[in-house]
Amino acid sequence: MSANWQPEVDELRLRHAWAEQLGGTASVHRHHAAGRMTIRERIDALADAGSFHEVGKLSGHTIDADEDGRKVIPAPYVMGLARIGGRDVAIGGEDFTIRGGASWAGDRRKGGQGGFVEDLAYEYAIPLVNLIDGSGGSVTGSKKRGHAVFPGVHGFERSVDLMSRVPVVSAVLGAAAGGPAGRAVLSHYSVMIRGQSQVFCTGPAVVARSIGQQLDKEALGGSKIAVDIAGTIDQTADDEEHAFELVTRFLSYMPQNVWQMPPSVSCPDPLDRRDERLLGIVPRDRRRPYDMRALASMIVDAESLFEIQPTHGTAVICALARLGGHVVGVIANNPQSGGGALDVCAARKQIRFIELCETFHIPLLFLVDMPGFMVGVQAERDGTLREGMRAVSAGLRARVPKLTVVIRKCYGMGGMATTEKNGLGLKLAWPSAEWGSLPIEGGVEVAYKREIAAAANPAERRAQLEDELRALASPWATAQAFGVEDIIDPRDTRAYLCRFVGAMQGRLALLANQTGAPR
Repeated sequence: MSANWQPEVDELRLRHAWAEQLGGTASVHRHHAAGRMTIRERIDALADAGSFHEVGKLSGHTIDADEDGRKVIPAPYVMGLARIGGRDVAIGGEDFTIRGGASWAGDRRKGGQGGFVEDLAYEYAIPLVNLIDGSGGSVTGSKKRGHAVFPGVHGFERSVDLMSRVPVVSAVLGAAAGGPAGRAVLSHYSVMIRGQSQVFCTGPAVVARSIGQQLDKEALGGSKIAVDIAGTIDQTADDEEHAFELVTRFLSYMPQNVWQMPPSVSCPDPLDRRDERLLGIVPRDRRRPYDMRALASMIVDAESLFEIQPTHGTAVICALARLGGHVVGVIANNPQSGGGALDVCAARKQIRFIELCETFHIPLLFLVDMPGFMVGVQAERDGTLREGMRAVSAGLRARVPKLTVVIRKCYGMGGMATTEKNGLGLKLAWPSAEWGSLPIEGGVEVAYKREIAAAANPAERRAQLEDELRALASPWATAQAFGVEDIIDPRDTRAYLCRFVGAMQGRLALLANQTGAPR
């Protein structure tokens, strides 16, 4: 018998080596042949080099021996501590090479729905990164247990708690149904891979049996459905490397938790930079669209605009950015999509983004070209009024400072969703701005219906009335009454905003300090 514990240490190293083989040579080969990374390769690609500290590497189940000579098959979940951008995160994901990443339960869950990795993020108040590639539960579990589990026994309690505590990010890297799909939605930011990932409540086989629809996975929950139409997932990546770039960039704007401030960085972009293109970016023809993304990019710190849900709810642009190195949340109406009118998808997108910024003490910058809520039969059927008023309510509830710059139109209840009522309420306007309770064209038609009809030339009288009212809708009279705080040269927008965003940092720190103490 050895005088020391070297034999046991050798056994430990052997078991670690078995775990590193994942599902075995043949299974890993099939995974690679499909163009996909293994879970360990994914963590290595996303985390800072050498920073991953695994927990639970020995977990698994004993077998006689597999084709690789192993006597323990590892649990289909890999997790632990890592660093991304130099900051600690809890990270974990399913190992698809073992039973398709199906859920595994030992004495304690490692992750997948609750488990150690979520407890780690919760207790240490650090971000959680989910690398999702599994289908969740199976009816075979009932057969093994001898009974069915009541829904919620293994629920989302910890997942929900984390949303008000730390940034939660999910990368869906394969098909996700059931619990894994639910976890992807319970995230502050999520991404999936075009052609490789699908997200749905349940897969094609159950859909076919339940309602008779014959669909493949891509038609049921591919990125065109989940990202572009439903907005279930925030963004589509070209491949796994691109997905990890997006995750890393999102986290760079986030604090470690709700008790800290978002990270400020040095800003090589001059605070007083004046972009001459801003002077002519808004057409004099008020019906002509222009590129609001380009406009926003000219104002914020160079290369800092990071859009959330760029292909969903396109009437509004929601993006994280920096001004003078400080993080801001940009909400900009998009005149290239439905004239910028707030439809049901755009309203939901705006609500979620406001909630994100409120949670992590990120001030809001509204770049306004808002003709109002979307109108028409389809808009009414969609419930646009309800979702639009929820957007107004979300803005009213948010305590973070808000800055409003009216670029062109600001009308009606949609306009109410772009300003601050309960705080400083700083409102700036470009000379191209106009505002009112209703867009002039529709308002004239309603208010002067009889007068227009009785005129010798109704079209001419309508145009005269519109011109008269448009003069009142211009910003100059409102500025004289101090109803808007400033009208500014568009080229001065960046300098003005940087000055105020820098000055509000004390207010933001106060909000962080007022957040309830961690339990």
